[in-house]
Amino acid sequence: MPPHRRVILDTDIGSDVDDALALALLLGSPTARLIGITTVYGDTVLRARLAARVAGSAGWTGPVHAGRAETLSGKEVWWAGHEGALYDDLDAERVASENAVQYLIDQVAAAPGAIDVVAIGPLTNIATAISADERFAGSVRHLYVMGGAFGDDEPEHNFRSDVAAARIVFAAGIPTTVAALEITRQVRIEQESLDRIAAAGELGRILLAEIEQWWRYWDATWNVPHDPVTVLTMTEPELFTYSAPGRISVADDGTSILHEGEGTTRIVTALDGNAVADRIVDGVVRAGRAG
Repeated sequence: MPPHRRVILDTDIGSDVDDALALALLLGSPTARLIGITTVYGDTVLRARLAARVAGSAGWTGPVHAGRAETLSGKEVWWAGHEGALYDDLDAERVASENAVQYLIDQVAAAPGAIDVVAIGPLTNIATAISADERFAGSVRHLYVMGGAFGDDEPEHNFRSDVAAARIVFAAGIPTTVAALEITRQVRIEQESLDRIAAAGELGRILLAEIEQWWRYWDATWNVPHDPVTVLTMTEPELFTYSAPGRISVADDGTSILHEGEGTTRIVTALDGNAVADRIVDGVVRAGRAG
């Protein structure tokens, strides 16, 4: 087995269930070792406590750091209103005192080329780390991003929420893989997956409640696992087809374009939706059983 990747997850967990699923998938990966979690966007302390509760249900005891609440662009934070509603005593969950941005800088700069960062929320923390310390961008082994929409005119939430941050990140020259809306929307978590997830211990029960809450919010019986797809581009890259490396530009409204050629960023261009969905559920179940 190849050596474990050392990974930091930067997340806006708490609204869409896909962040929690991505966290579970990372915890269930046999090739990745989650060394820390950072939270971004809105009430990041609440998000950190949520991350600690979800990860703790799978037996993980690493550090969780709350990061930037406000966007660099000044755009108002979107808040669904149900964040944390499913949990008792969240205040008891331990959150590290060190700010998420400083944690990212300290960890990555101390081990150049050794740590991958998975960013599945607005890119505010990552952009702030780039701007705050010139060592950071050159020390990230690889950055995996959920964001953008290529091939149509629809802006995606993470890029749209902080255009200024996205521009900083994609100008920094970090080797980057992006899973965008036109790709992640080819994958669904549907009713038949819920029984398997629910049976996966305490983690499975938490995720079942999160999924059902999200489905009620949208009056739907399925959801798109945007963020777990992004995790799989790191842990199982052979499941995907990629563009040539290029440069991403982000317009004022958050729409994005890949300019192929000179650059360090590739986007996912194809996948098998059913196979990817199966791998996501398999990983989540593995994490729950391990806990």
